[in-house]
Amino acid sequence: MDQVTIPEDANTNCPGTNADAAGKVPACTGCPNQGACAAASHGVHSDVVAIRDRLESVRHKILILSGKGGVGKSTFAAQLAYALSSRNYRVGLLDVDICGPSVPLLFGQEGKDVHRSNSGWSPVFVTDNLSLMSIGFLLPNADDAVIWRGPRKDGLIKQFLKDTEWTDLDFLIVDAPPGTSDEHLSVVQHMKLAGIDGAIIITTPQEMALADVRKEINFCKKVGINILGVVENMSGLNLPMNCAQVMFTSAENGSDITLKVRDAIQKNFPSGFTASSANVHFEPSSIRIQIDVFPASRGGALKMCERAGVEYLGSIPLDPAIAVASEKGLSLFSKAEVSDKDLSDAPIQDFASLTSLNSIIDALLLQLNEGKNR
Repeated sequence: MDQVTIPEDANTNCPGTNADAAGKVPACTGCPNQGACAAASHGVHSDVVAIRDRLESVRHKILILSGKGGVGKSTFAAQLAYALSSRNYRVGLLDVDICGPSVPLLFGQEGKDVHRSNSGWSPVFVTDNLSLMSIGFLLPNADDAVIWRGPRKDGLIKQFLKDTEWTDLDFLIVDAPPGTSDEHLSVVQHMKLAGIDGAIIITTPQEMALADVRKEINFCKKVGINILGVVENMSGLNLPMNCAQVMFTSAENGSDITLKVRDAIQKNFPSGFTASSANVHFEPSSIRIQIDVFPASRGGALKMCERAGVEYLGSIPLDPAIAVASEKGLSLFSKAEVSDKDLSDAPIQDFASLTSLNSIIDALLLQLNEGKNR
């Protein structure tokens, strides 16, 4: 698609992709999606009907969005899928980030193939109740770059929705790329009849990320997507005091003063520690370190949600356990995986992120009129 000129009032006067005026008003002039929107407003395409029929047995359909990349959107989507499946829900995750698919890595399914049959594509199964679909499973080489224009992306997303045999699902989680572009419009238009329960928007506390989240909120309002809530990720660093990676240094000369700090803490807070001649042992849950790594200079996601009138689902701290679980394709909600893979010296209930994630998921299920567990 060649370069186009976007009118100055295009963002403010866009009628939305589902409106009768879509593609017809002056604000649509020059928009690369004008033709698709106009065609959709004249009638329902047969593929949209086919997608509705394919997803008829999916009870809830949720988009995971972010205004900016690097805020942990796909990581959240993966752990959300793991969490729901651990609660005995049947979960599918569709990765529509065509140029940057990360789902195979996040679930430890690199190198797996999608099987094709006359009835469609079979997703890749992680467990009996958790399945995945991503372009990452279709590439001959995981390092291959996907250099596609909008129409080809649209065609693949349509095929993912129309041809994947999701079977009966409680949740279909759609992990979208950052921003508000071709992939997002494709999902909204193709799922017009299938219905979308809403979107969860992921951000970090700093204004640089929140500025783009506000655009994401406006996008959802334009295209008629319900906002289930906003999650503030990387909301402070939270670590157990005995984490091997924690080291204290002198502000004056940078020397290691970790033992002095531990001695001082033991002296003043002895109940949480045991000492021997060799070392001081910190009980995992006794004292935690919490630091605002990304200061919320304008109040963070909570204040933004209050001003925008959208739900604030909660915050997730920076937690090394999340990073390691993502790198190894593991679930934070499986004690066996965490224990076997040595994600942390702390037991699973001491992961700061686990408590936060469970609280967010409880709030989400409450909105959707679901119980905490099946």
